[in-house]
Amino acid sequence: MNEIFRNNLLIAIPFSILILIGLIMISSASIFIAEANYNDPFFYISRQLIFVSMGLLAMVFFLIIPSNFLLKIDWLLILISILLLVLLFVPDIGTSVNGSIRWIRVGSIGIQPSEICKFSLIIYISGYCLRRTSELHSLRNFLKPLALLSIISLLILSQPDLGSTAIICLVVVAILFYAGISFFQFSLLTILIAMLGFAAITSSPMRIARMMAYTDPFDPDVVLGSGYQLANSLISIGQGGFLGLGLGNSFQKNFFLPEAHTDFIFAVLVEELGVIGGIFLIAVYVVLFTGMLNVALSCMKLNRIFQGLVCFGTTILFASQTLFNLSVNIGLLPTKGLTLPFISYGGTSIIIMMSLVAIVLRINNENKLS
Repeated sequence: MNEIFRNNLLIAIPFSILILIGLIMISSASIFIAEANYNDPFFYISRQLIFVSMGLLAMVFFLIIPSNFLLKIDWLLILISILLLVLLFVPDIGTSVNGSIRWIRVGSIGIQPSEICKFSLIIYISGYCLRRTSELHSLRNFLKPLALLSIISLLILSQPDLGSTAIICLVVVAILFYAGISFFQFSLLTILIAMLGFAAITSSPMRIARMMAYTDPFDPDVVLGSGYQLANSLISIGQGGFLGLGLGNSFQKNFFLPEAHTDFIFAVLVEELGVIGGIFLIAVYVVLFTGMLNVALSCMKLNRIFQGLVCFGTTILFASQTLFNLSVNIGLLPTKGLTLPFISYGGTSIIIMMSLVAIVLRINNENKLS
């Protein structure tokens, strides 16, 4: 079995499994809230099927076009992303949900600019690193992507969305490090982002409350307030035990656990399928990440720098968001509002992530021509 074919299998098979698990779990986790909100128990799963279908069309598109085409339009992608982030704050365009302005409504469809921005930043920063490969150590060329990152981070923080900001910063720093910035630059950048994160948390009473709830979600003073989500997530996981209650038998999704079909869908999965189901899901993710990382390393061996950085950035995006979401669900991190890749309900998110998978597959198949 040659390397190209093996990498395709390592990506395509776990990707397909994750999509299938996501559809099953959304159908289960959303049934009560869909019935209550829309008088249709299959409202969310019906929409998710539409989103996945749109994602498949996007995959066909990105499987067809050469990866070098993305390099040519990387500036356009980042420009569109910034414009969409700005439009969020225009009256009657941006839509507020649960106190956050994260969606642009187009009829009955919501577009989430921060998800599009993740896609665009991976492409743009990878292209920038290719064009400035030998000059990244200079202060001027090092500061340019950081200035762009600062603008985008401020726009996303203003929504507010600290979770997406943290993911985006992590992905950009990882790509720059992989592209060859010095350890000193990497350390300086890491310290700076950590300081900004600390300032963002301490300047917001809501985020401080979440941090306090994170330390003890069952504290009587927070369990019915800022600790409610985490407390019910832990109850859900605890009830699942080793084998779970059975598919569809979760108690917590019945209006106890908020965001059961989005941010906390992993808790419902463990409650219904048990620790075994959770471990299986994590194993599938690990196989997917391994396949994508293999493609990144193959690109670097072939001196396809842009393609290698895109694959590496995509791997970091998926892995970090998965790790953050799982950590929130089991109480290792404060709640952040991040979805679980390929599993949680969401239109923009699933389409963007499916597009990135298609790009990695396209790059892997291009490697045999190099």
